[in-house]
Amino acid sequence: MEMENTTKIILAWELFEQGVPKSHIAQKLNKNRETVTIWLNNIQKFGLNPFLDNYLNAKKGTRTPRKIDALIKNYVWNIREREFDCCGQKIQYFLKLENNINLSVTKIYEVLAEKYVIKSKWSKNIKRGDLPYAIKPREVIQMDTIDFGDIFAFTAVDTFSREADVILKPSLTALDGFEFLQTTMPRRFNGFSDLIQTDGGSEFEAEFKDNVLNYTNTHRIARPYKKNEQSFIETFNKTVRKECLGWIKYSKTELPRLTAVVEQFLNRYHYHRPHIGLGMKPPLSN
Repeated sequence: MEMENTTKIILAWELFEQGVPKSHIAQKLNKNRETVTIWLNNIQKFGLNPFLDNYLNAKKGTRTPRKIDALIKNYVWNIREREFDCCGQKIQYFLKLENNINLSVTKIYEVLAEKYVIKSKWSKNIKRGDLPYAIKPREVIQMDTIDFGDIFAFTAVDTFSREADVILKPSLTALDGFEFLQTTMPRRFNGFSDLIQTDGGSEFEAEFKDNVLNYTNTHRIARPYKKNEQSFIETFNKTVRKECLGWIKYSKTELPRLTAVVEQFLNRYHYHRPHIGLGMKPPLSN
């Protein structure tokens, strides 16, 4: 590999002396244009043989980590803040688009780590435990939310009995999630469940997470992009849309009216609507 690179350096210099453009040299040698430019600039400065000697000696020693210019760091930080804490791949895209700078995603995260605490949005490596399966009522409760514009539906379902609840909120915060927890657990699930499962949404963080263990032994966060882990609540959410609130957006002023509509739906769902998984019986039939 070293002989191959030194040969390419010599060939690059010979082509450059013949007037071949740097971009053509880089393409011919299958090297990055910036690399070829560095070679040629140093050869012009030090001479071909001294540069080759320095190049080979540098390869034998410990390589000094490449330092990133302070201006590029500022570009990275500014893009991060401007684009609402976007990921490294998006920062890489904007660096190339706006400043014609090629920087690896790994280097971008190294720069970000100098100023920010970087963590995975989805917490992929947290310990989640096995996928829960209920064999009795109140054993597993799945929770989720549905976006209806300026109104959000907090939903919950008992995966064994299929008993469910819907509470509408004018916002989607962790405080709203906590208030939902405080209301739905006593009124619908006897105040306690062996396990409560949610997704990783922000409405199930902070106040919700601080208080959820008052209503369950275990709070499990479903793995992202694994729809089967939240299959019961996802099915219930589709029922809410299809048979109650639809797919349209609502304003906050409609909250009182929609709350009455939801209560009527829940009454029908629990006492009248047959459920295939329950042998064509409603969840609260006797």
